[in-house]
Amino acid sequence: MSSDSGISAKVLVTGGAGYIGSHTAQQLLDAGNEVLILDNLSNGDRAMAPGGARFIEGDLADRTLLAEILADGIDAVLHFAGSIVVPESVADPLAYYRNNTINTHGLLQACVENGVDRFIFSSTAAVYGDTTLVPVPENAPTLPISPYGSSKLMSEWMLRDTAAAHSLRYVALRYFNVAGADLQGRRGQASRNATHLIKLAVETLTGQRDRLAIFGGDYPTSDGTGVRDYIHVVDLANAHVRALDYLRGGGDSQVLNCGYGRGSSVKQVIGALERVSNRKIPIEMAPRRAGDVAELVAEASRIRGLLGWQPEHDDLELIVKTALDWERKRVGLG
Repeated sequence: MSSDSGISAKVLVTGGAGYIGSHTAQQLLDAGNEVLILDNLSNGDRAMAPGGARFIEGDLADRTLLAEILADGIDAVLHFAGSIVVPESVADPLAYYRNNTINTHGLLQACVENGVDRFIFSSTAAVYGDTTLVPVPENAPTLPISPYGSSKLMSEWMLRDTAAAHSLRYVALRYFNVAGADLQGRRGQASRNATHLIKLAVETLTGQRDRLAIFGGDYPTSDGTGVRDYIHVVDLANAHVRALDYLRGGGDSQVLNCGYGRGSSVKQVIGALERVSNRKIPIEMAPRRAGDVAELVAEASRIRGLLGWQPEHDDLELIVKTALDWERKRVGLG
């Protein structure tokens, strides 16, 4: 899916060998951009990075490397690199503040010093915390209940203040629950130690797990399980391409929810997977996880209106089928 602006240049994608970053890098290439990927491969997979991109294995903490990269005609930065596991952040908060917040600080400083003034940030709906607003709008109170959410919110604050003091303009996209895989089977979720429901479910269906744990069956929802707004990764990647077009067109800095605006419960997701696979998923009930909330659904009208973003894969069964097809291919069952 190509961009409408016809403007292309050299862009840096941090974390471009990861799940969302690699899908976005592919769409940036398809839109005619020159793409440079920086990834330390702590969570990413070199094979996931699109072949048309230039790949540098390196770390955001390497300020000398950052300066060299950003001084070489970079038009914009799309920043995906970071840690994303909520329970892990609760257990090891300082690691999350280092990797998500301190490294974002260093990247922003390098952008300012090298005159890179377009920045797209991978944020999260976890900044809203245990909100009772359904759907939740962008102007809702930000009261994160996990260090992961706090680390991302701090980065949003740095973006806001940096933009106020310098020429930098940004779009921060607050992701809801990202799932699915490339429809051509080129890439999907390969993260080690993932905790996302759909990833764990397809691992169960492919024999990598004995059963799927449902964390909490006593939430105040229709069936007692947590409700989330699941968005296909291909649609999410396109939102980043649209955001880059928007900034290149002179748009002001924005914080935007990135979801479909409707929720599905854990049990509904499991049901969808059982239908597309024609198999029963063995489950076990487990206690709630620290940092999880009952229901989180996006108020998603602003991103559609402002960026002209029109998701094309808003279908739960398509989302879970592409995730399952990718997982089967990844483990040699496809």
